[in-house]
Amino acid sequence: MKWLFVSLVQLLSSVVMYLIGTVFFGLALIPGIALFFKTWSFAQNMPLAVKYLLLGLSLAGGYFLFGLTLILLVGLFRTVFFIRLKEGNHPLFSAEAFKWAFVSALYLLVNFTFIDFILLTPFSNIFLRLLGAKLGKNVQINSKFVFDATLLEIGDNTVIGGGAIIIGHIVERGVLKLRKVKIGKNVTIGSHSTVMPGCEIGDNAIIGASAVLRKGTKVEPRDIYYGIPAESVRNRHKEAKEDVQA
Repeated sequence: MKWLFVSLVQLLSSVVMYLIGTVFFGLALIPGIALFFKTWSFAQNMPLAVKYLLLGLSLAGGYFLFGLTLILLVGLFRTVFFIRLKEGNHPLFSAEAFKWAFVSALYLLVNFTFIDFILLTPFSNIFLRLLGAKLGKNVQINSKFVFDATLLEIGDNTVIGGGAIIIGHIVERGVLKLRKVKIGKNVTIGSHSTVMPGCEIGDNAIIGASAVLRKGTKVEPRDIYYGIPAESVRNRHKEAKEDVQA
């Protein structure tokens, strides 16, 4: 019967998330709808070609208004209610796990609809800060796979490459494990690399493209990691030197 209970909980959780999405999407659509109907009224007596052009532009503009409004709504909701994730190990059916699922759902609302248009713009950093991330100055983020913002710290002048995954959670044997990810200053995270929960990356370090940092990895300042799983270039050189001397 346990499987039935789990299925029912998942079903109810999904319905709740859909309802939340409906509310946020509905509110975010209001400015775009208002723009469209204002344009419709304005263009009533204009030539057909001009009318179609203005209506098309209003629909496109309405989409961008929708996206920016959604970012603001999601971010302000998280900020006003001060929803933060707590490091530790949590059962999947616990208050902390539900909070994680809720915050993740809020992020995915933007992730699936608009986030591609804000990458490498100030809006991306504003959004992540509203979600609870601690970002330094001139941080450049070119990935929409930066999850668990309240567990994330990034220092000044760090670059997150396209498609990189930064994640502060993992599920193992029915337990949700939440760990902070700390990235220092002047760090480069290569494209399509993965930084797992609990990783700490020192200043001026480089994580090579497509590298996978295992959970809890500590990268020393100025070190370079690459490979799957990612390993330190400094340590490899040291081991090679010891082998030669032996």
